[in-house]
Amino acid sequence: MNPGIFERKDFWAGLLLIATGGLAIFIARNYQFGTSLRMGPGYFPTVLGALLILFGIYLAANSLRVDAEKIEGTWSLRALIILPLALVLFGLLIDRAGFIPAMLVLIVGSATASTQFNLIEVLLFSVFLTALCVVVFIWALGLPYELIAGIW
Repeated sequence: MNPGIFERKDFWAGLLLIATGGLAIFIARNYQFGTSLRMGPGYFPTVLGALLILFGIYLAANSLRVDAEKIEGTWSLRALIILPLALVLFGLLIDRAGFIPAMLVLIVGSATASTQFNLIEVLLFSVFLTALCVVVFIWALGLPYELIAGIW
């Protein structure tokens, strides 16, 4: 049996991308756009929003195929609660505790939303990913965050 359009994964993914891209363009509408050589504050969100809309249209159109995947299973209430909470904790901790503790809380907290959570794997991955983020964001890009608040 062929799933209806509202039961297809690609349709909802495309709709989400279109909505996110439209919101980015809407928010950036009053910012100065600039040019490719002298980008204004509205350049990046507008271009990114347009790309999101294009990818969203592609996904939504792709969902019209006969062999498109149907949504199966249920929503994970655990993930719907834990993931936003991990993001909020990251935002609160980055200024108060520093970049490293905030990243560790974000990664470990997000991983607990999975039903396949393995503490040893998550700790190893979070240390590796946090070190990589420190190298890229703090040292290479020079973002002005303390690594550990009050210490480093």
